[in-house]
Amino acid sequence: MDAAHIVVCDDEPDIRDIVAEYLERHGYAVTPVDGGPALRELANARHIDAIILDIRMPGEDGLSLARYLRERSDVAILMLTGSADTIDRVVGLEMGADDYIAKPVDLRELLARLKAVLRRTSGRARPEMKAGTHGTQQVQFGRCSFDREAHKLFDEDGIEIAITAMEFQLLKVFADHRGRVLNRDQLLELAHDRGWDPFDRSIDIRISRLRKKIEIDPSKPEVIRTIRGVGYLYS
Repeated sequence: MDAAHIVVCDDEPDIRDIVAEYLERHGYAVTPVDGGPALRELANARHIDAIILDIRMPGEDGLSLARYLRERSDVAILMLTGSADTIDRVVGLEMGADDYIAKPVDLRELLARLKAVLRRTSGRARPEMKAGTHGTQQVQFGRCSFDREAHKLFDEDGIEIAITAMEFQLLKVFADHRGRVLNRDQLLELAHDRGWDPFDRSIDIRISRLRKKIEIDPSKPEVIRTIRGVGYLYS
C-alpha cells in the first residue's frame, strides 16, 4: 500500500521541517508548503490524504484555506492553533477541520491525532461513484441519502455533498440509533472522538454543520432534533 500523502502548511520553516522529518520517519510521504498559494496549487495537482494546516499565517490564513479546501474536497484537515486560541478551534471546526492540535506541537500527539484522522477518513480514498450508482446501504436523512458503505452523502438529485470524517461518524451513529436520544458524551464516545475538551461543545458545532447539509430549514431541524436538556434525536 502506498504511503499516505501528508501536506504540512506552515509559514515557519523550522516547524515545517521538523514535522515533515518526523512524519517521514514514521512512513508518510510528506510535502511541506509555506502558505496558501503553494497549498492551492498542490491541492489542484496531486492527491492529498491529510493537511496539517497552521491557522496564523501571513496573507491568507488557515481558516480561509480550510473553508476553500472543504468546499472543494473532503481531504482530512488537522489545524495547528495557539494553545489559548479557543475561538480559533471553534471557527476551525465550523470551517470543516477534522481535528486540531495546539502549539507548541508535541510530535507524538500530532502523530497520534493524524493516525486517528486517517483512520476515520479511510473511506474517502475509495473511487468516486457516479450519481445513481451508490450502494445499497443507504439511510435517508431528510432530503439526503447517506451511503454508509461508500462513506458518502448525496442530495435529492444524487449529487455528492462533501462531509468530514466526524460528520460521517455522526451520521453512522445516528443511523445505528434511530429513535434513541443520545447525549453529547454518548455521541462523542460512539463516534470515537474523545479527544475534545468537554467544555468546547464541539459536538454542537458539528451537528449544526450537519443540519445545514441535510435539513430543509436548519433553523427548524426536523431530521436531527434537539431534545432540550438531554441531547439529540434522529427521527
